[in-house]
Amino acid sequence: MGLRDRIKRALPIVGLGGNRPSSTQPAPSAGPSPAPVAAPSAPAADDRGGLSADDFVAQLVKDNPIVIFMKGSPSMPQCGFSANASGILRSYGRPFAHFDVLSDPDVRQAVKDFGQWPTIPQIYIGGEFIGGSDILAQMHANGELKAAIDALPSAS
Repeated sequence: MGLRDRIKRALPIVGLGGNRPSSTQPAPSAGPSPAPVAAPSAPAADDRGGLSADDFVAQLVKDNPIVIFMKGSPSMPQCGFSANASGILRSYGRPFAHFDVLSDPDVRQAVKDFGQWPTIPQIYIGGEFIGGSDILAQMHANGELKAAIDALPSAS
């Protein structure tokens, strides 16, 4: 088995490795589960306030505790990975900003450069790049995502 195959098998979504999460649903908790939270809208592609694509991406990450750059929107995702990632984020009941990279090719490339990550979706929590859908799912399954989200300051 080649290196690429071993990596794919170790990834929870792509491969069939033993650490694959059985579900993307949060573990049952003692209290009632939170209702899904509508994500605030990000500015339209032609309304970046005069910012370059690079500055726009940096500002969106800086101004929002949780951001997902995705294909489509949480209510109408345009790919399975974006649907999976936004669904996981929604399950935590915290608002998050999103931006549809299909609406602006310059922002799409700027996101890839900013995070030094070649694929979409990309998730940022507390200004820190988390990764894509597979990493988010793995963090969700092992409780790291809940800890990262719980560590954020409460919305006022």
